Amino acid sequence: MSAHHKKKLMPKSALLIRKYQKGIRASFIGLILVLSVLFLMSGSKSSEMTVTQSPSTSQVTSKGYLMPFTDKSQGVIHPLDDGKKEKGVMVTLARNSDLWNLVKSIRHVEDRFNNRYHYDWVFLNDEPFSDEFKRVTSALVSGKAKYGIIQKDHWSIPSWIDTNKFDDKRREMGKLAIPYGDSVPYRHMCRFQSGFIWRHHLLNEYEWFWRVDTDITLFCDIQYDIFKFMKLNKKKYGFILSVSEYEQTIPTLWETTKKFVKKNPKFLNKNNLMKFISNDDGETYNMCHFWTNFEIGSLDFFRSEAYREYFDYLDESGGFFYERWGDAPVHSIAASLFLNKSEIHFFDGLGFHHPDFTSCPIEQDIRLQNKCTCEPSKDVTWESSYFCTRKYFSAENYKLPPGIGK
Repeated sequence: MSAHHKKKLMPKSALLIRKYQKGIRASFIGLILVLSVLFLMSGSKSSEMTVTQSPSTSQVTSKGYLMPFTDKSQGVIHPLDDGKKEKGVMVTLARNSDLWNLVKSIRHVEDRFNNRYHYDWVFLNDEPFSDEFKRVTSALVSGKAKYGIIQKDHWSIPSWIDTNKFDDKRREMGKLAIPYGDSVPYRHMCRFQSGFIWRHHLLNEYEWFWRVDTDITLFCDIQYDIFKFMKLNKKKYGFILSVSEYEQTIPTLWETTKKFVKKNPKFLNKNNLMKFISNDDGETYNMCHFWTNFEIGSLDFFRSEAYREYFDYLDESGGFFYERWGDAPVHSIAASLFLNKSEIHFFDGLGFHHPDFTSCPIEQDIRLQNKCTCEPSKDVTWESSYFCTRKYFSAENYKLPPGIGK
Protein backbone atom coordinates (compact mmCIF):
# COMPACT_ATOMS: atom_id res chain seq x y z
CA MET A 1 0.00 0.00 0.00
CA SER A 2 1.27 3.46 -0.92
CA ALA A 3 2.13 6.15 1.54
CA HIS A 4 -0.73 8.22 0.10
CA HIS A 5 -3.32 5.59 1.14
CA LYS A 6 -1.80 5.20 4.63
CA LYS A 7 -2.26 8.90 5.26
CA LYS A 8 -5.94 8.64 4.34
CA LEU A 9 -6.63 5.59 6.61
CA MET A 10 -4.87 6.78 9.73
CA PRO A 11 -7.22 9.66 10.49
CA LYS A 12 -10.26 7.37 10.03
CA SER A 13 -8.81 4.76 12.49
CA ALA A 14 -8.09 7.45 15.00
CA LEU A 15 -11.68 8.66 14.77
CA LEU A 16 -13.01 5.13 15.41
CA ILE A 17 -10.79 4.70 18.47
CA ARG A 18 -11.88 8.06 19.88
CA LYS A 19 -15.54 7.17 19.23
CA TYR A 20 -15.50 3.88 21.22
CA GLN A 21 -12.69 4.62 23.66
CA LYS A 22 -14.90 5.50 26.65
CA GLY A 23 -17.13 2.45 26.20
CA ILE A 24 -14.18 0.09 25.91
CA ARG A 25 -12.55 1.60 29.00
CA ALA A 26 -15.78 1.32 31.05
CA SER A 27 -16.34 -2.28 29.96
CA PHE A 28 -12.76 -3.20 30.84
CA ILE A 29 -12.99 -1.62 34.30
CA GLY A 30 -16.32 -3.35 34.90
CA LEU A 31 -14.84 -6.71 33.93
CA ILE A 32 -11.94 -6.20 36.33
CA LEU A 33 -14.34 -5.33 39.17
CA VAL A 34 -16.50 -8.40 38.53
CA LEU A 35 -13.47 -10.70 38.43
CA SER A 36 -12.13 -9.14 41.66
CA VAL A 37 -15.41 -9.68 43.50
CA LEU A 38 -15.62 -13.29 42.29
CA PHE A 39 -12.03 -13.90 43.40
CA LEU A 40 -12.67 -12.47 46.87
CA MET A 41 -15.87 -14.47 47.27
CA SER A 42 -14.07 -17.61 46.18
CA GLY A 43 -11.27 -16.96 48.67
CA SER A 44 -13.76 -16.30 51.46
CA LYS A 45 -15.60 -19.56 50.83
CA SER A 46 -12.32 -21.44 50.65
CA SER A 47 -11.24 -20.02 54.01
CA GLU A 48 -14.56 -20.94 55.60
CA MET A 49 -14.26 -24.49 54.33
CA THR A 50 -10.75 -24.77 55.74
CA VAL A 51 -11.92 -23.70 59.20
CA THR A 52 -14.98 -25.92 59.36
CA GLN A 53 -13.53 -29.02 57.77
CA SER A 54 -9.96 -29.07 59.03
CA PRO A 55 -9.41 -31.90 61.53
CA SER A 56 -6.88 -29.73 63.34
CA THR A 57 -9.50 -27.28 64.59
CA SER A 58 -10.95 -27.66 68.10
CA GLN A 59 -14.72 -27.75 68.41
CA VAL A 60 -14.83 -26.61 72.06
CA THR A 61 -16.05 -23.17 70.98
CA SER A 62 -18.58 -24.57 68.51
CA LYS A 63 -22.28 -24.20 69.17
CA GLY A 64 -23.61 -27.50 70.47
CA TYR A 65 -20.22 -28.82 71.63
CA LEU A 66 -20.73 -31.85 73.87
CA MET A 67 -18.80 -32.97 76.93
CA PRO A 68 -18.86 -36.61 78.04
CA PHE A 69 -21.28 -37.31 80.89
CA THR A 70 -18.35 -38.42 83.03
CA ASP A 71 -16.63 -35.03 82.67
CA LYS A 72 -19.81 -33.32 83.83
CA SER A 73 -19.98 -35.77 86.71
CA GLN A 74 -16.39 -34.94 87.65
CA GLY A 75 -17.11 -31.21 87.49
CA VAL A 76 -14.38 -30.29 85.01
CA ILE A 77 -14.29 -27.84 82.12
CA HIS A 78 -12.61 -28.14 78.73
CA PRO A 79 -10.18 -25.26 78.10
CA LEU A 80 -10.33 -22.96 75.11
CA ASP A 81 -7.28 -22.72 72.87
CA ASP A 82 -5.54 -19.44 73.63
CA GLY A 83 -2.41 -20.00 71.58
CA LYS A 84 -0.26 -20.52 74.67
CA LYS A 85 1.40 -23.86 75.36
CA GLU A 86 1.94 -25.37 78.79
CA LYS A 87 5.24 -26.93 79.80
CA GLY A 88 4.09 -30.34 78.61
CA VAL A 89 5.89 -33.19 76.90
CA MET A 90 5.21 -36.64 75.48
CA VAL A 91 7.53 -39.27 76.96
CA THR A 92 8.30 -42.63 75.40
CA LEU A 93 10.54 -45.40 76.67
CA ALA A 94 11.55 -47.47 73.64
CA ARG A 95 14.19 -49.67 72.06
CA ASN A 96 15.45 -49.37 68.50
CA SER A 97 13.59 -52.57 67.67
CA ASP A 98 10.30 -50.90 68.71
CA LEU A 99 10.49 -48.36 65.90
CA TRP A 100 7.88 -49.66 63.48
CA ASN A 101 5.32 -50.32 66.19
CA LEU A 102 6.06 -46.95 67.73
CA VAL A 103 5.55 -44.94 64.54
CA LYS A 104 1.89 -45.93 64.56
CA SER A 105 1.51 -44.68 68.13
CA ILE A 106 3.20 -41.39 67.26
CA ARG A 107 0.99 -40.96 64.22
CA HIS A 108 -2.14 -41.52 66.32
CA VAL A 109 -1.11 -38.94 68.93
CA GLU A 110 -0.03 -36.40 66.33
CA ASP A 111 -3.15 -36.79 64.16
CA ARG A 112 -5.63 -36.85 67.03
CA PHE A 113 -4.01 -34.21 69.24
CA ASN A 114 -0.53 -32.82 68.77
CA ASN A 115 -0.87 -31.47 65.23
CA ARG A 116 -2.61 -28.47 66.83
CA TYR A 117 -0.24 -27.91 69.75
CA HIS A 118 3.23 -29.12 68.67
CA TYR A 119 4.38 -30.31 72.09
CA ASP A 120 7.87 -31.79 72.38
CA TRP A 121 8.60 -35.50 72.52
CA VAL A 122 11.29 -37.14 74.65
CA PHE A 123 12.49 -40.63 73.73
CA LEU A 124 14.50 -42.63 76.26
CA ASN A 125 16.48 -45.85 75.82
CA ASP A 126 19.02 -47.83 77.83
CA GLU A 127 21.16 -47.92 74.66
CA PRO A 128 21.94 -45.21 72.07
CA PHE A 129 19.18 -44.67 69.52
CA SER A 130 20.03 -45.61 65.95
CA ASP A 131 20.22 -42.98 63.23
CA GLU A 132 17.20 -44.60 61.59
CA PHE A 133 15.16 -44.33 64.79
CA LYS A 134 15.99 -40.65 65.14
CA ARG A 135 15.44 -39.88 61.47
CA VAL A 136 12.01 -41.54 61.30
CA THR A 137 10.61 -40.34 64.63
CA SER A 138 11.84 -36.75 64.28
CA ALA A 139 10.08 -36.56 60.92
CA LEU A 140 6.79 -37.60 62.52
CA VAL A 141 6.59 -35.38 65.60
CA SER A 142 5.42 -31.79 65.25
CA GLY A 143 7.34 -30.47 68.26
CA LYS A 144 11.01 -30.94 69.11
CA ALA A 145 12.23 -34.54 69.27
CA LYS A 146 14.79 -35.23 72.00
CA TYR A 147 16.71 -38.46 72.58
CA GLY A 148 18.25 -39.55 75.86
CA ILE A 149 20.16 -42.49 77.32
CA ILE A 150 19.16 -43.90 80.70
CA GLN A 151 21.78 -43.83 83.45
CA LYS A 152 23.34 -47.24 83.95
CA ASP A 153 22.48 -47.35 87.66
CA HIS A 154 18.83 -46.66 86.76
CA TRP A 155 18.74 -49.75 84.54
CA SER A 156 20.73 -52.35 86.45
CA ILE A 157 20.51 -54.54 89.53
CA PRO A 158 21.34 -52.45 92.65
CA SER A 159 24.21 -53.46 94.90
CA TRP A 160 21.89 -54.37 97.79
CA ILE A 161 20.08 -57.08 95.83
CA ASP A 162 21.08 -60.69 96.53
CA THR A 163 21.50 -61.91 92.95
CA ASN A 164 21.22 -65.60 93.89
CA LYS A 165 17.95 -64.97 95.71
CA PHE A 166 16.77 -62.87 92.78
CA ASP A 167 17.53 -65.60 90.23
CA ASP A 168 15.73 -68.21 92.34
CA LYS A 169 12.66 -66.01 92.76
CA ARG A 170 12.29 -65.07 89.12
CA ARG A 171 12.74 -68.66 87.93
CA GLU A 172 10.08 -69.73 90.38
CA MET A 173 7.72 -67.07 89.01
CA GLY A 174 8.53 -68.19 85.48
CA LYS A 175 7.49 -71.76 86.29
CA LEU A 176 4.19 -70.43 87.61
CA ALA A 177 3.60 -68.73 84.22
CA ILE A 178 3.27 -65.31 85.86
CA PRO A 179 3.40 -62.63 83.10
CA TYR A 180 7.03 -61.46 82.75
CA GLY A 181 7.71 -63.41 85.93
CA ASP A 182 11.23 -64.42 84.93
CA SER A 183 12.10 -61.33 82.88
CA VAL A 184 15.02 -59.16 83.96
CA PRO A 185 14.48 -56.33 81.39
CA TYR A 186 10.83 -56.03 82.42
CA ARG A 187 11.88 -55.49 86.02
CA HIS A 188 14.35 -52.81 84.95
CA MET A 189 11.57 -51.11 83.00
CA CYS A 190 9.09 -51.18 85.92
CA ARG A 191 11.70 -49.86 88.33
CA PHE A 192 12.75 -47.09 85.94
CA GLN A 193 9.16 -46.03 85.19
CA SER A 194 8.40 -46.08 88.92
CA GLY A 195 11.20 -43.93 90.20
CA PHE A 196 13.77 -42.65 87.75
CA ILE A 197 12.10 -41.42 84.59
CA TRP A 198 11.10 -38.18 86.33
CA ARG A 199 14.74 -37.54 87.22
CA HIS A 200 16.07 -37.66 83.66
CA HIS A 201 17.63 -34.32 82.76
CA LEU A 202 15.69 -34.06 79.47
CA LEU A 203 12.50 -33.64 81.50
CA ASN A 204 13.84 -30.87 83.74
CA GLU A 205 12.22 -28.03 81.78
CA TYR A 206 8.73 -29.56 81.79
CA GLU A 207 5.87 -29.61 84.29
CA TRP A 208 3.48 -32.08 82.65
CA PHE A 209 3.98 -35.42 80.91
CA TRP A 210 1.95 -37.76 78.75
CA ARG A 211 3.33 -41.28 78.66
CA VAL A 212 3.02 -42.77 75.18
CA ASP A 213 3.85 -46.46 74.81
CA THR A 214 4.42 -48.49 71.67
CA ASP A 215 1.39 -50.33 70.29
CA ILE A 216 -1.19 -47.78 71.42
CA THR A 217 -4.13 -46.53 69.39
CA LEU A 218 -6.06 -43.28 69.88
CA PHE A 219 -9.51 -43.63 68.33
CA CYS A 220 -10.93 -40.12 68.81
CA ASP A 221 -10.00 -36.49 68.20
CA ILE A 222 -8.98 -34.75 71.42
CA GLN A 223 -10.79 -31.42 71.24
CA TYR A 224 -8.70 -29.48 73.76
CA ASP A 225 -5.17 -29.02 75.06
CA ILE A 226 -4.86 -31.91 77.49
CA PHE A 227 -2.03 -30.29 79.47
CA LYS A 228 -3.95 -27.04 79.79
CA PHE A 229 -6.91 -29.14 80.95
CA MET A 230 -4.82 -30.61 83.78
CA LYS A 231 -3.60 -27.20 84.90
CA LEU A 232 -6.97 -25.45 84.60
CA ASN A 233 -8.81 -28.15 86.56
CA LYS A 234 -6.05 -28.52 89.17
CA LYS A 235 -5.44 -32.18 88.31
CA LYS A 236 -2.17 -33.98 88.97
CA TYR A 237 -2.85 -37.46 87.66
CA GLY A 238 -5.03 -38.71 84.81
CA PHE A 239 -5.92 -42.19 83.55
CA ILE A 240 -8.27 -43.82 81.06
CA LEU A 241 -8.47 -47.47 82.19
CA SER A 242 -8.17 -49.08 85.61
CA VAL A 243 -7.64 -52.79 86.12
CA SER A 244 -6.72 -55.35 88.78
CA GLU A 245 -3.10 -56.37 89.31
CA TYR A 246 -1.84 -59.96 89.37
CA GLU A 247 -1.60 -60.61 93.10
CA GLN A 248 1.32 -63.00 92.65
CA THR A 249 3.49 -60.15 91.34
CA ILE A 250 3.13 -57.92 94.41
CA PRO A 251 2.61 -60.13 97.50
CA THR A 252 4.38 -57.74 99.91
CA LEU A 253 3.86 -54.36 98.20
CA TRP A 254 0.99 -53.30 100.43
CA GLU A 255 2.66 -54.37 103.66
CA THR A 256 5.76 -52.43 102.62
CA THR A 257 3.58 -49.42 101.82
CA LYS A 258 1.87 -49.55 105.22
CA LYS A 259 5.26 -49.58 106.94
CA PHE A 260 6.30 -46.50 104.96
CA VAL A 261 3.09 -44.62 105.79
CA LYS A 262 3.43 -45.52 109.47
CA LYS A 263 6.94 -44.04 109.48
CA ASN A 264 5.87 -41.00 107.42
CA PRO A 265 2.27 -40.12 108.36
CA LYS A 266 2.81 -36.53 107.18
CA PHE A 267 2.62 -37.68 103.56
CA LEU A 268 -0.85 -39.22 103.84
CA ASN A 269 -3.40 -36.80 102.37
CA LYS A 270 -6.44 -36.31 104.62
CA ASN A 271 -8.75 -36.33 101.59
CA ASN A 272 -7.14 -39.36 99.95
CA LEU A 273 -8.55 -42.04 97.65
CA MET A 274 -8.05 -45.00 99.98
CA LYS A 275 -11.51 -46.37 99.12
CA PHE A 276 -10.35 -46.97 95.56
CA ILE A 277 -7.40 -49.18 96.49
CA SER A 278 -8.74 -50.85 99.63
CA ASN A 279 -12.07 -52.40 100.58
CA ASP A 280 -11.32 -52.44 104.31
CA ASP A 281 -9.99 -48.96 105.13
CA GLY A 282 -6.40 -49.80 104.32
CA GLU A 283 -5.98 -53.18 105.97
CA THR A 284 -5.47 -54.89 102.62
CA TYR A 285 -4.94 -53.88 98.99
CA ASN A 286 -7.75 -54.75 96.56
CA MET A 287 -5.38 -54.82 93.53
CA CYS A 288 -7.09 -51.92 91.72
CA HIS A 289 -4.70 -49.66 89.84
CA PHE A 290 -4.61 -47.12 87.03
CA TRP A 291 -3.32 -48.63 83.79
CA THR A 292 -0.16 -46.70 83.05
CA ASN A 293 -0.07 -47.42 79.31
CA PHE A 294 -2.11 -44.21 79.17
CA GLU A 295 -0.95 -41.80 81.85
CA ILE A 296 -0.95 -38.02 82.05
CA GLY A 297 0.33 -36.21 85.09
CA SER A 298 2.25 -33.60 86.99
CA LEU A 299 6.00 -34.05 87.01
CA ASP A 300 6.09 -31.98 90.19
CA PHE A 301 4.06 -34.67 91.96
CA PHE A 302 6.53 -37.40 91.02
CA ARG A 303 9.42 -35.12 91.97
CA SER A 304 7.83 -34.38 95.35
CA GLU A 305 9.36 -35.39 98.66
CA ALA A 306 6.48 -37.77 99.37
CA TYR A 307 6.79 -39.69 96.13
CA ARG A 308 10.58 -39.79 95.99
CA GLU A 309 10.87 -41.05 99.56
CA TYR A 310 8.14 -43.61 98.92
CA PHE A 311 9.89 -44.95 95.84
CA ASP A 312 13.29 -45.05 97.55
CA TYR A 313 11.74 -47.01 100.44
CA LEU A 314 10.19 -49.51 98.03
CA ASP A 315 13.40 -49.78 96.04
CA GLU A 316 15.51 -50.55 99.10
CA SER A 317 13.09 -53.32 100.08
CA GLY A 318 14.02 -55.26 96.93
CA GLY A 319 10.46 -55.92 95.77
CA PHE A 320 11.09 -54.80 92.20
CA PHE A 321 13.45 -57.79 91.84
CA TYR A 322 12.52 -60.45 94.41
CA GLU A 323 8.91 -60.06 93.36
CA ARG A 324 7.79 -58.27 90.18
CA TRP A 325 6.35 -54.97 91.28
CA GLY A 326 4.91 -53.02 88.37
CA ASP A 327 4.99 -49.27 87.95
CA ALA A 328 1.18 -49.18 87.64
CA PRO A 329 0.34 -50.25 91.22
CA VAL A 330 3.20 -48.12 92.55
CA HIS A 331 1.94 -44.99 90.77
CA SER A 332 -1.66 -45.75 91.70
CA ILE A 333 -1.04 -46.35 95.38
CA ALA A 334 1.08 -43.20 95.62
CA ALA A 335 -1.51 -41.04 93.84
CA SER A 336 -4.34 -42.50 95.91
CA LEU A 337 -2.57 -41.89 99.22
CA PHE A 338 -0.55 -38.71 98.73
CA LEU A 339 -2.82 -36.64 96.46
CA ASN A 340 -6.14 -35.04 97.28
CA LYS A 341 -8.66 -37.30 95.54
CA SER A 342 -9.97 -34.25 93.65
CA GLU A 343 -6.58 -34.07 91.88
CA ILE A 344 -7.11 -37.36 90.04
CA HIS A 345 -9.06 -37.50 86.78
CA PHE A 346 -10.69 -40.18 84.65
CA PHE A 347 -10.42 -39.32 80.93
CA ASP A 348 -13.35 -40.12 78.66
CA GLY A 349 -14.19 -39.32 75.05
CA LEU A 350 -10.68 -40.10 73.81
CA GLY A 351 -10.87 -43.74 72.76
CA PHE A 352 -7.77 -45.82 73.54
CA HIS A 353 -6.34 -49.27 72.97
CA HIS A 354 -3.27 -51.08 74.16
CA PRO A 355 -3.15 -54.86 73.97
CA ASP A 356 -5.39 -56.31 75.20
CA PHE A 357 -7.89 -53.67 76.39
CA THR A 358 -9.97 -50.99 74.69
CA SER A 359 -11.65 -47.84 75.93
CA CYS A 360 -14.39 -46.53 73.63
CA PRO A 361 -16.84 -43.74 74.59
CA ILE A 362 -20.25 -45.21 75.39
CA GLU A 363 -22.12 -42.08 74.22
CA GLN A 364 -22.84 -42.14 70.50
CA ASP A 365 -22.99 -38.33 70.22
CA ILE A 366 -19.50 -38.08 71.72
CA ARG A 367 -18.14 -40.72 69.33
CA LEU A 368 -19.60 -38.87 66.33
CA GLN A 369 -18.44 -35.43 67.47
CA ASN A 370 -14.90 -36.64 68.18
CA LYS A 371 -14.75 -38.71 64.98
CA CYS A 372 -14.07 -41.92 66.90
CA THR A 373 -13.26 -45.08 64.99
CA CYS A 374 -13.52 -47.58 67.87
CA GLU A 375 -16.14 -50.31 68.15
CA PRO A 376 -18.34 -49.60 71.22
CA SER A 377 -18.93 -53.29 71.92
CA LYS A 378 -15.21 -53.74 72.64
CA ASP A 379 -15.14 -51.16 75.43
CA VAL A 380 -14.12 -52.66 78.79
CA THR A 381 -14.15 -49.47 80.86
CA TRP A 382 -17.28 -50.27 82.84
CA GLU A 383 -16.91 -54.04 83.15
CA SER A 384 -17.62 -55.02 86.75
CA SER A 385 -15.10 -57.85 87.02
CA TYR A 386 -11.34 -57.27 86.80
CA PHE A 387 -11.79 -53.60 85.84
CA CYS A 388 -12.02 -50.89 88.50
CA THR A 389 -13.56 -47.76 86.94
CA ARG A 390 -16.86 -48.30 88.77
CA LYS A 391 -14.88 -48.64 91.99
CA TYR A 392 -13.15 -45.36 91.24
CA PHE A 393 -16.44 -43.53 90.64
CA SER A 394 -17.83 -44.93 93.88
CA ALA A 395 -14.74 -43.84 95.84
CA GLU A 396 -15.00 -40.34 94.35
CA ASN A 397 -18.79 -40.26 94.84
CA TYR A 398 -19.32 -39.45 91.15
CA LYS A 399 -22.45 -40.35 89.20
CA LEU A 400 -22.11 -43.22 86.75
CA PRO A 401 -23.15 -42.66 83.13
CA PRO A 402 -26.76 -43.56 82.25
CA GLY A 403 -27.11 -47.24 81.51
CA ILE A 404 -24.18 -48.27 83.72
CA GLY A 405 -25.43 -50.13 86.77
CA LYS A 406 -23.76 -49.90 90.14
